[in-house]
Amino acid sequence: MDETADSANPVIAEIAEKDASSAIAVAGHPLHAMSVHFPIALVFVTLAIDVLFWWSADPFWLRAGLWSSGGAFFMGVGAGAVGTVELLSVAGIRERVASWAHAIAAMMLIALTGLNWGLRVTGSAEVLPHGLLVSALSAGVTGMAGWHGGKLIFHHGVGLMVSTKD
Repeated sequence: MDETADSANPVIAEIAEKDASSAIAVAGHPLHAMSVHFPIALVFVTLAIDVLFWWSADPFWLRAGLWSSGGAFFMGVGAGAVGTVELLSVAGIRERVASWAHAIAAMMLIALTGLNWGLRVTGSAEVLPHGLLVSALSAGVTGMAGWHGGKLIFHHGVGLMVSTKD
């Protein structure tokens, strides 16, 4: 879609004019963008740990998976809370459909990481195959949420705080 078509549509032009910079930032750096890296990494680490447990049957990997899945869940809740405040408080973010797609995918991911951690901490399910399947599904949803988040940043400029000095 070219920009001339976008500028001809008054609704898209009005949304594009609204400020979509971050409302929660530390020294000009958006907190949501900074806080998502650890939960994302821990989702993939948990999947790798489950594969290593499947391969070796070493009980060490059960403990490591418990900690990594818990870290992914609790850090994801923190990142999700900051993202939710951004979504609800900044009109330029709230009015973009891509923001809602990212939010829905992220909430699905937080639910899946909570399930993954909950299965492990209660011992109600075996890591093989349930934990491995939930970890693989979480990794897939992480990719989907990340794709939508990247689209918001790179295509819509959401969360960017550009200084007048730049």
